[in-house]
Parts: sequence; structure tokens; C-alpha cells
Amino acid sequence: MKTINNVATLTNVNGVGVIAINFPPVNALSASVRDGIHGAMQAAIADPAIDAVVLRCEGSTFIAGADITEFGKPPAGVSLGEVQRILEESPKPVVAAIHGTALGGGLEVALVCHYRIAVPTARLGLPEVNIGLLPGAGGTQRLPRIVGPEAALEMMTSGAHVRAKDALQSGLLDELAPEDDLSGAAVALARRVVDEKRPLRKIRDQNEKVEAARGHPEIFAKFRQANAKKFRGFEAPKKIIECVEAAVNLPIDEGLQLERKYFMELMKGDQSAAQRYYFFASRQAWNVPGLAKDAAVLPVQSVGVIGAGTMGAGIAMNFLNVGIPVHIVETRQEALDRGLKTIRTNYENTAKKGRLTAQAIEERMALLTGSLDLQNLSDMDLVIEAVFENMDVKKDIFGRLDRICKAGAILASNTSALDLNEIASATSRPEAVIGLHFFSPANVMKLLEVVRGAKTSDSVIATSMQLAKKIGKVAVLVGVCPGFVGNRILGQRQREANALIMEGAMPWAVDRVLYDFGFPMGPFAMSDLAGLDLGWSKEKSSSSTLREVLCEMDRRGQKTGAGFYDYDEKRTAVPSPVVEEIIQRFAQKQGKQARKVSDEEILERCIYPMINEGAKILEEGMAIRASDIDVVWVNGYGWPVYRGGPMFYGDLVGLPKVLAKMKEFEASHGPQFKPAKLLEELVASGRQFSDLNPGK
Repeated sequence: MKTINNVATLTNVNGVGVIAINFPPVNALSASVRDGIHGAMQAAIADPAIDAVVLRCEGSTFIAGADITEFGKPPAGVSLGEVQRILEESPKPVVAAIHGTALGGGLEVALVCHYRIAVPTARLGLPEVNIGLLPGAGGTQRLPRIVGPEAALEMMTSGAHVRAKDALQSGLLDELAPEDDLSGAAVALARRVVDEKRPLRKIRDQNEKVEAARGHPEIFAKFRQANAKKFRGFEAPKKIIECVEAAVNLPIDEGLQLERKYFMELMKGDQSAAQRYYFFASRQAWNVPGLAKDAAVLPVQSVGVIGAGTMGAGIAMNFLNVGIPVHIVETRQEALDRGLKTIRTNYENTAKKGRLTAQAIEERMALLTGSLDLQNLSDMDLVIEAVFENMDVKKDIFGRLDRICKAGAILASNTSALDLNEIASATSRPEAVIGLHFFSPANVMKLLEVVRGAKTSDSVIATSMQLAKKIGKVAVLVGVCPGFVGNRILGQRQREANALIMEGAMPWAVDRVLYDFGFPMGPFAMSDLAGLDLGWSKEKSSSSTLREVLCEMDRRGQKTGAGFYDYDEKRTAVPSPVVEEIIQRFAQKQGKQARKVSDEEILERCIYPMINEGAKILEEGMAIRASDIDVVWVNGYGWPVYRGGPMFYGDLVGLPKVLAKMKEFEASHGPQFKPAKLLEELVASGRQFSDLNPGK
């Protein structure tokens, strides 16, 4: 065995030079890995005793991608292009031996090898789109040549990982190896290639599949049309499609030039910066500084849910999905029956889409029980209260749970805004009380705000964070304040959206600006979808607000065919002259003179107060990091990931600009725009929100 550098070795096995890379944890394509592969290839090519080469990795995976920590830094070591060149141009056959994952640059390295073999559990993919990039090392040109343009488009624009079995069928792999003998199978393949005098197959020279698509622009037109909604606002998928078109229509070297041009444009752009930032932010959110190192993670093998409404049913499904038994308690049998039926119906709808088997439905439903008696929760490890937002009701429930539940049980509230400390005060064990704020629909939405009370124990926090990961949520730890992090910031946007329509901007103008910014829908379209009558009482309604007037007119949203918008039979929204007239009357009553409101003002009035509120949240210690606020907004409120989140966006547009606008709005509109003290301090010291993150 010959040591090449600190991560690479070269061993002659039966005339096959086996290059082994060992760079934990995922053998990322760092400078040392690139240098190691390049040096080992030079040695293997120069050694007359070596007839062929196998490239494999130690540890749990093949090369799992680029070393993202090197992005934006000066280049070091041998370039990836040079590594690929020596592999592709090798006079001796090179076999890539894949286990774990071959992703991004890792798969692009495998694509320049002459043959590829993998174990059945391996996964392959080009997921660069998830960080706002396209495959920049030949992936957009080589992948279409081996799997065809259609499959390549799907793989690269989705970032999906392909199973080894499917990769074999598509031609991406040449063979599957036994799970426990990849190295032996790879050496045997390399040996056969030499002994049978097989050609050195270069993907760059395989044009049959791209030539078959030449002259068929409808392939790309249909793909764009089918994915228009999914790709809206994103730059990377659109560039990937153009690169695959180039693979079909241009010589490979011209296609590679275009790929490189687009890669560098994306790399230098705001979208990729935002998506790379979010990549790290979403992982950092799991790190809770200051927790006792010996904080025990409590076993959660049974869960009680109080309330079988839409939220309670959705919460229950999260635990059933991972095999944890759930007992739901309701006050009325018909409500309980309806909740249990909702859960089954949700599973059956998933099954109709082919994502769940009938057997899996029955297995999950077998874990679900229900009753009308809180006493049945006495042995549960975790109880989650999911009743309506009323403090007296919640305190009554927690007082009863305190008397019923076993010692060591975690008592959680799904409150979205109420004071968790006050709820905990109804018990004799506030250290066991925590907020688990699920977002609706709870079985679909990824975000979980984990709310730490003043006395919540480290053990309960650690358990809740780990449990969130188990049920597939993105968890963010927040403190107790009205609305916590997400809804508190949302309140700022909603206030300004409502104020703007009293000043001359129509609801559809506000919605359009925020939709164009990247949100799935604007606040008024969202209100129509949710129903304007949420929390509205016909008996108490007095025409004192715009919402009350609309509800009194039976304009309660999409479900009645009219709300802020008019809707046709397909629920297509159309601006309403009736609503425009109502708004104008309300504005006149308030003494407001209608004026033309620019799109720029709408955006700044809606977004900058959100950034300012985030600064207040950080100031008060209600969020650990600015990036945690962004994770909340991307996962819970549809903030476009390509804009990073409100705090990242504040840094991007410049905190001095945000501060200046807040002061301008404060002078013209009132004290609700008063800048946060932290915002002023950051601007004065030339710092950004990102500078506040622990570890900076």
C-alpha cells in the first residue's frame, strides 16, 4: 500500500490499483481529497504493474458532494476539473465503486470514470439545485448522455436521490455489487474490463440519447410548463433546463462552457447565497447552546393528544407515522369519531396517490385509540393539549393533567400565542411543561416551534428536540412572548397590509407584490382561503371592521364564492369592485385620503417591520440566533428559501437602509415603526444579524 497524502492510499490488488479515500465524515471533495485522487492516479498510471484502477471510499459513503465550506474562499490544491481530466483521460480503465451516496461533485467524479458499480443500498444524485446552483463539473452535459434528457432534467431540477437499482436500469450504473463486498466486486469488474479488452467508455462521447432528442424542443417546453409552479421564482432550475438543451443541441465542449458560465453566475448571485445560508441555518437550529450535557433524553413510547379537531388529528398522525401509539381524548363522542375518521381519510388519500399501502394504513390505525376520559392519559409519556386558544380552558386542562399524569410525563401545549408560563403555573411541575406549536396542517407542515418556558427543564427540551427530529419536523427553540417568533413577526406584516388598503392600495395589489416577492400567496388571498369567519361571531358582529362587513354580506372567503376577491366555479380569484367600494368607504370614515401607493412602498412596509420585529426578538432573547428566525419563516410561513428569511434579507438589502426606512415610516405613520434598539446598534457598529449567531 502506498500513502499518497493524509486522505488517500493506493494498493495493488491483482493488478488493479485501488485508490481509497478516507476523509470523514462524508469524504467531501476538499482540496486534500482532490489532491489525493490526482496524486494516486498519477502513481497508478505510472506503475507498469497496475492495469486498471478502482476509486472507492472508506467510511459510510462514497464522495457525498463538494466541500461547501470552501465556497467563496480562494482556490487551493488541484482543481476538480484536473481531477476529472486525469480520470477521464486515463489510459487505464477506471471503475468508480459506490456505497452510501454519490452526490453532486461526487457523482460528477463517478461520471468521468469509465465504469460504475454500486451496492444495492447506494443512492446517486445531483442535488445542487437545493443550494441554488446547477451541477458545475459536467453533470448537466454528461448525465443527459447516459440517462437521457428527460430523466436528467427530472433528477437535476428535483435534486432527488436515485436508488442503485433504478440507476442500473437507466444506465447510470454498469453493475450492482454484493452489499458486503463492494471492493472485491469492483476489482473483479476492473479485471474483466482489462482481460476482455473492453473499451475505455467516456460518457462525453456517448451521444445517442441526446441526438434522439435533437429537433424535439417540445420535450423542454412540456417540462417547463409542467413545473412552472414549482420553479416559480427560482433561477437554478431554469438554468439547468437551458444546460440540458445545450447538451442536446451543442457539442459537449460548448455545453460545458455554458454550464460553467451559468454556474458562476448562480454562485455569485443572491439566490444561491440565500440557499447556502439556509442549508447551514436549518442544521444549526438543532444546536441548543447552554443545555446541561447530562440532560437525560426521556423515552417517549406513548403519546396522548387532547382535542380531535383538525390540529389534534394532524398532530396524532406525526406519531402514528413513526410507530408511536396515540390516545386521543375529546369531550364529545361525535367530535372524537369525526377526528378518528379524519385521520383514516387522510391516510386513504395518501394511499390513493401511491405513497402508502393498505397494510400501512391498518398498522398505523391500530396504534390509535380514543376516549372521552382524561384519566386514560395517566400512563402516557407525552401529552399534547390541542384545544382552542382560551387561557382558562388550557389552565383547567393542565391542572387536571397535573393530578392525572404519571411522574416524568411531559406536558405540552400546542398554543400558538398564549403565555406558556401562565399555563405551566396551573401545575405543580412547571419543569415538565413545554410548548409544541405545530403548524396547520400538522401532518404536512414541517415547522415545529418548541417553546421553552421559564422553568422548563433541560431534559424536557432535549427530549422535545430529539422527538421533533424523529417525527420529521424542523424544530426551532423559542422563548415565551406573545405569538412566539413566527406569529409575532406575522402580526407586523398583517398590520401593515391592512393599513395599506386603507391608504389606497387594493388587496390584490398587496397580494401581487408579496406573491412576486416569492410568497405562495398574499395575506388577503390567504384570508379568503382560511375563511374570513374564523373567530367571527354573527351575533356580536357590528360592522365595525372590514372583515365584519364582509362576513355580514356572506363574503366569507373561497367557501362562499366571495371574500376580499370574487371567485368563479373553479375558485379563481378576481378583484372585486364591491370590496373596492367598501374599502374606500371605510377609508373615508377614518379621514384618510386615498393616494397612489407604489409597489416599492408595499414591499418595504410589509417586510421591513418584520425584520425590525426580528431584531426585537433577538434583543429579548426569544430566539437563539437570527438564522433560527429565518428557519421559522421558511418552514412555517412560505418565505421563499431563495431569499433566505427575513433576517438574511435584512442583511442583504443592508441594515442601514432598513433602519432609515423605519425612521422615515415612524415619522410619517407613527410609533409602530420605532426601530429596535438592536437594529440601531448593529448599524452604528457596522455589523449584521449574521454576526450575532453563536460561534461567529
